[in-house]
Amino acid sequence: MKCPFCGYEDSKVMDTRPTEEGYTIRRRRECLNCQKRFTTYEKVEQSPVMVIKKDGNRQAFDRDKIINGIIKSCEKRPVSAAQVEEAVSNIEKKIENSMKKEISSYEIGEMVMDELKELDEVSYVRFASVYREFKDLQSFIDELENIVKKKN
Repeated sequence: MKCPFCGYEDSKVMDTRPTEEGYTIRRRRECLNCQKRFTTYEKVEQSPVMVIKKDGNRQAFDRDKIINGIIKSCEKRPVSAAQVEEAVSNIEKKIENSMKKEISSYEIGEMVMDELKELDEVSYVRFASVYREFKDLQSFIDELENIVKKKN
């Protein structure tokens, strides 16, 4: 493993442990040249899931896009980075467990909304307003009323 600090191509593993979800191995390494330590993650390589966009185009699933969307909707809300990471991991697991090679962006959006609904209602409404492309105020109000009904 190449050192991110000095570029030396050899390091020794100091510690190895599985991550909480158990699908990834975390390794603490030390560069044999500069003695700085760094962390690497080892994950089972899977064939990429293709996302079918609204316009019919296909692109490889990108976890970072989901993270960025959730972070934007949770901006200035009491949602921690760990909660965002857990929500994204839940979505990723659902996609992997579906065993589909292709999934629509609509299905992913619904999964994100389900996670946000449990995480923070304001973040959910923010995401929904962009995702569902509310055309007018009434459709926005209808969505808010649905949230209130399900809560009671």
